[in-house]
Amino acid sequence: MSRRLAVVGLVVVAVAAAYWFLIRDRTVAPAVHSPRPAALLEAGEDEVVVSADGALVRWFPVPSDPPLPELPAAEPPKGGRLRGPMLEQVRVLAATPEALRPYLERSYYGDTGVDVVLTGGIELRFGDDTQAARKWRAAAAVLADPTITALDYVDLHAPNHPATGGSGHSLPPVP
Repeated sequence: MSRRLAVVGLVVVAVAAAYWFLIRDRTVAPAVHSPRPAALLEAGEDEVVVSADGALVRWFPVPSDPPLPELPAAEPPKGGRLRGPMLEQVRVLAATPEALRPYLERSYYGDTGVDVVLTGGIELRFGDDTQAARKWRAAAAVLADPTITALDYVDLHAPNHPATGGSGHSLPPVP
């Protein structure tokens, strides 16, 4: 019995040594991951940065250049994370191409779903947050079209066939 116990002990020591010296990762590299701000939640007097995954990041300083698009709310959500329509808005805003970020003013959840308003007043109607990156590419293509000089909205529910309407707002200036 003691011989078996010695053999088991030896096997355990050999496996532990093999793990410790041969298998285990020997490098430790510290890494700090800062959240990517997507929007600014305005709840009464408070302004809180919202990360791309919908988490409220109270310690993150509010960036001013470019300013973050606003999400109006009566009060911050309990639990520190957005849900439902507000989370859909954040997912759409997080997918915004860098070139269009300076033109974002605000987002709201309207009759057509997620709507994003540009600084010139043009409304981008996304519907839901599915295919957000593809819808942004379609929006960028419409806004870059030289034959369009003014419009009120771009409907992006079907990103392969964006629809435009109105002529009340000028396109944002090219930086």
